[in-house]
Amino acid sequence: MKEDPSSQPARARPVTLATIAGHAQVHISTVSRALSDDPVGIGSDTVKRVRELAAALGYRRDVGAAGLRTGSSRLIGVLVPRLTDLVLASIYESIDAAASAAGYGTVVANTLDDPEHRRARLDAMLSRRIDGVIIGDSHSGDTAAHELRSRGVPYVLVMRTLEGHLSVTTDDYRGGRLAAQHLLALGHRRVGVIAGDQLASTGRERTLGFRREFESAGYSLPEPYVVASAFSTPSGLTAGAELMTLPEPPTAIFAVHDLLALGAMGAIRDAGKRVGADVALIGYNDLDLAGTLPVPLTSVRSDLAAMGTQSVEALLRTMRGEPTRSVLLPPELVVRATTPPLRA
Repeated sequence: MKEDPSSQPARARPVTLATIAGHAQVHISTVSRALSDDPVGIGSDTVKRVRELAAALGYRRDVGAAGLRTGSSRLIGVLVPRLTDLVLASIYESIDAAASAAGYGTVVANTLDDPEHRRARLDAMLSRRIDGVIIGDSHSGDTAAHELRSRGVPYVLVMRTLEGHLSVTTDDYRGGRLAAQHLLALGHRRVGVIAGDQLASTGRERTLGFRREFESAGYSLPEPYVVASAFSTPSGLTAGAELMTLPEPPTAIFAVHDLLALGAMGAIRDAGKRVGADVALIGYNDLDLAGTLPVPLTSVRSDLAAMGTQSVEALLRTMRGEPTRSVLLPPELVVRATTPPLRA
């Protein structure tokens, strides 16, 4: 038996600008301006009344249509190596919150720190007419920032730097020096560095600051004591094992990322040593997990939330054509149980 069409619930009609205008008894153009991001020429009472009516009626803005009218997608692209990285995930969380507060959505893509992946992801973003890009995986010689500049697309680097390009990051050179000063004060002279990717400013600057501080104190680091690596826990384990099998293993290790420090903990254990008691260890970024480990990790803190928020602010200023400058946030050494004084 066929159903009686009259028994079917009526489909709700979409709430349009005209619907709101009818309820507010104003012209449709007034409603459009009142609901825009910059309601110029309309009294605040009218703006408030129209927006309250829109909310009460369940109005949903058609972002796609608005983008066609304004030439803006209200989208910000974010390029990261891997969003599974806790540092990048923390930064992205604050990027997304700051973008949302400014009326923008975000589109994030994993590049796997690979130039071909990065280009493909960037091309996909640009095809969506994004308004700007935040780059979290730049390398020395990387062309993504140069390409965006040549195409007139606003962008800002976050966490990493490239000379001549707008960036928001921690003063990583200073952070490396803080770690070195701490170990020198504790009496360590034979130290190792798990240096991360030296094509990335984070690995390069943190390592350089550390080495320069030791050199200025009269203790240079032989090359076998500085091991390059990827930014991952397994890489930290491999690099840490290389350091611990040296004829004279280091009494302390500086890992330029907390995840590398986690791997180094395993290498120290596998060498029959105890973290903190036998080998001091310093990480970088001060992730939440650092203070909750069985032996709490000394780490150089980066303000990841501020980094993400300020990168959005810098990008928005660039998009508006306003002058803006790169930001270096101050690092802070957080001392915990992995760096006790050197035993005599």
